[in-house]
Amino acid sequence: MTEFLQLHEVERRYEELAYRMSAPDAAAQPDVYARMMKDYKELTPLVEEYRRYTSLQQQQTETNELVQQETDPAFKAMVQQELCEIARNLAQSEENLRLLLLPKDADDEKNVILEIRAGAGGEEAALFAHSLWRMYTMYASKRGWSCQTISANETELGGVKEVVFSVEGADVYSRLKFESGVHRVQRVPETETQGRIHTSTVTVAVMPEAEEVELELDPKDLRIDTFRSSGAGGQHINKTSSAIRVTHLPTGMVVECQDQRSQRENKERALTVLRSRLLQQKQQAYDEAYNEKRQSQVGTGDRSEKIRTYNFPQDRVTDHRIGLTLRNLQGVLDGDLDRVLEPLILADREEKLKQHSEE
Repeated sequence: MTEFLQLHEVERRYEELAYRMSAPDAAAQPDVYARMMKDYKELTPLVEEYRRYTSLQQQQTETNELVQQETDPAFKAMVQQELCEIARNLAQSEENLRLLLLPKDADDEKNVILEIRAGAGGEEAALFAHSLWRMYTMYASKRGWSCQTISANETELGGVKEVVFSVEGADVYSRLKFESGVHRVQRVPETETQGRIHTSTVTVAVMPEAEEVELELDPKDLRIDTFRSSGAGGQHINKTSSAIRVTHLPTGMVVECQDQRSQRENKERALTVLRSRLLQQKQQAYDEAYNEKRQSQVGTGDRSEKIRTYNFPQDRVTDHRIGLTLRNLQGVLDGDLDRVLEPLILADREEKLKQHSEE
């Protein structure tokens, strides 16, 4: 395929990186070595698939020659069957290569700031917001990611009106970006005496963590206030005014952080959240303009849209974007989120592949 011709050059660069990293003095410059290692890791899936593809091409050529030379009907039929299998594997390899060659989301490898807010449903919404917080924390633990609470507004019954936390690890945004939107829960609350099912909503926002170089904040645009930490997250420091509230004057956006151990750390985390929110705001404006021209099957979408329903009486989780329905709701809430995310990732790739072929 002509579209794969450039992969020979990619393979050559991959081999050159391997050679340079194996040199005795390769680690003498840690920054350079780290960049080489990162590039090598990113290229590995593509090069491995390309090698499989070229190997299958060679097998196909050799088997075709064998078919043409063979005179024994029984043996020829067996070889032709093998040729069909090679053709199927080759077609799959081509598809894999096209997926691997798709432009990547520049934010996919970033850590995220995740915000969960209780919506309609009062205390029941706050309790479910806490359940989602627990779900993401458990999922992060399973993937070897780390979570750090930035701020949490907890309720007396164990729910959260709002929680903001960071998730750090490998390729965090590439998986959690599909969680942005309205999550709906249908269940009988513990406080319901007549057994009626209530419907509540929780809004989740997933933002790639913005770095200082990506969005510079003008100090004149910021008002920074200190206050005394409170609540479960801030008990170890509530005797000093170490909590920070940052107001972005041009937009009126407010960020609070009280869960770090010092005023400086709280300020740094608050500014990180603010940068991420502002960067997300800019990205949303771009997405909305883009989506007017093309509606993606699985995209960022309008955050006001309901993306998923958790139905307790029917033990069912439904993702409305791709019509996915799963049983064992509690398993999902216990962090088995890949059962939902993997189909979403696959649908997203297929849609991008379709768009790429049309352009």
